[in-house]
Amino acid sequence: MEVRGAHGSNGSSGPNRTRRLSIDGKATTKRVGLFLASDTTLDEWRLIGREIGVIHDASGWWLGDWLVYGQERYPERYRQAIDETGLDYQTLRNYAWIARRFEMHRRRDKLSIQHHVEVAALSEVEQDLWLDRAEHFSWSRNALREQLKATRQATLESSASPRMRLNVEITSEQRTSWTLAAQDANLELNEWINSVLDEAAAAVASRHARNIGPSDLGSS
Repeated sequence: MEVRGAHGSNGSSGPNRTRRLSIDGKATTKRVGLFLASDTTLDEWRLIGREIGVIHDASGWWLGDWLVYGQERYPERYRQAIDETGLDYQTLRNYAWIARRFEMHRRRDKLSIQHHVEVAALSEVEQDLWLDRAEHFSWSRNALREQLKATRQATLESSASPRMRLNVEITSEQRTSWTLAAQDANLELNEWINSVLDEAAAAVASRHARNIGPSDLGSS
């Protein structure tokens, strides 16, 4: 992304609010608006939208990392500096919190920062497990939230019910592949089997719930 001055030259020729950011040759942004060329094609318009979406999502990480750096490097001037952003203090604290919860190498660039927010309160192992699933199944943030909610509910119900043992016959090849998958997820084999079965059951339950409308429930 190219940063240009108000008159198209490099650097800033005035207050920050007059500075323009060029997304590409077809669009130029200012603080208060987006300007599109009159000959912008549909494909170019779509690409610009994707770029804006990426910038919007990335800005959360940028703010979080900026805040963490300032808090560690300039603690005595930290509060004064963040006042310059014009953003709510609690909002900024949230960005700093999520940045601290996920080191750079653990962030998934195919997932939004909101995906990370959904699992931020979990342990690192659970965070990685759920982000892996969200990435693999291309879950939206809301889909990830539904899966987490369904799993928590299933866990509560199972803890309130008496445990039972289920014997399943598997081949040696299955045991080997399942064991490798469990190790990759940092889980014991029985824990991994339970999590996979719970996930499958939760997906079926969620799908059935979405397919049942008010008319299917009848009237009381």
